[in-house]
Amino acid sequence: MANATTDAASDTSTLAIPVHVSYIQKLGESQDDLMYHLTSHLRLNAVYWGLTALCVMKHKEALEREQLIEFVMSCWDEKAGAFGAHPRHDAHILPTLSGIQILVMLDALDRLDAERVISFIFSLQSPTGSFSGDRFGETDTRFCYCAVSALSLLGVLDRLDKDRVVGYIRRCKNFDGGYGSDVGGESHASQVFTCVGALAILDRLDEVDSETLAWWLSERQLPNGGLNGRPEKLEDVCYSFWVLSSLSILRKMTWIDGSALERFILSAQDMEAGGIADRPGDMPDVWHTLFGVAGLSLLGYPGLEDLDPVYCMPTDVIERRGLRKAWLALPRREM
Repeated sequence: MANATTDAASDTSTLAIPVHVSYIQKLGESQDDLMYHLTSHLRLNAVYWGLTALCVMKHKEALEREQLIEFVMSCWDEKAGAFGAHPRHDAHILPTLSGIQILVMLDALDRLDAERVISFIFSLQSPTGSFSGDRFGETDTRFCYCAVSALSLLGVLDRLDKDRVVGYIRRCKNFDGGYGSDVGGESHASQVFTCVGALAILDRLDEVDSETLAWWLSERQLPNGGLNGRPEKLEDVCYSFWVLSSLSILRKMTWIDGSALERFILSAQDMEAGGIADRPGDMPDVWHTLFGVAGLSLLGYPGLEDLDPVYCMPTDVIERRGLRKAWLALPRREM
């Protein structure tokens, strides 16, 4: 018979906040591991994922503020005027948004040469309205969202030709109401978020076929409660955010079984080492940890901070900047 300690370590009916906080704190301690270096292209993004998860779990102080700021600024690409994913990496719009988000959450945006970043972002827009990720020219609706979100956080959205961006997103819409990575791309839940999120920031949700899209998003739920990103694919914890964020923005959170999804997210926790995996039994990582916690917050899980689904940042941070949109999550339940 298992003892009480073993039973507690395997009980996934509640969110194990202390072990997840510890897991995030230890992520930077394994710099001698090969995996640490193999994932250097995601490092600044990972810092954003970890910090945001800690904020939602009400443990923002678990990472030392000045060390975080120092690392963010060490990723600055002086030639481009934006952030790379790791020191001495070339600038890209994905880590640039992460760097801005971190500095905003840490109330340290004054450390940023904002005009250079703004120039970098505008240099990536094509005449079609799309954005590329860097100077090499790959386009993706993710990059469109990054540009719109970053410019909004920097308070210069008025400089953007909004109609041109909206026109590009419109061309990425499919018959099922969803959006792909580019014009003609298959609908995918994460791309749906990038397009719906960008349209929300631009105050152009009139472009979305809300009923059709909400139906398509609700169809992403599988019998085990988890969500997938497109038809005939496996469930994955990260879609707990990608799907729920869009449903929250569309104010249709009740179109899925929230209780079943909550149980699925909690079942993917590593109760000993900490962290949340893509699905039960797999290795946890900080990406799925954030998006699992984010999904739980939108579902009204008790004891968590509110998460803004448009920006994937703490709601109070977004409200202080006067940027909140008319999204609707489930009510926060009592402990």
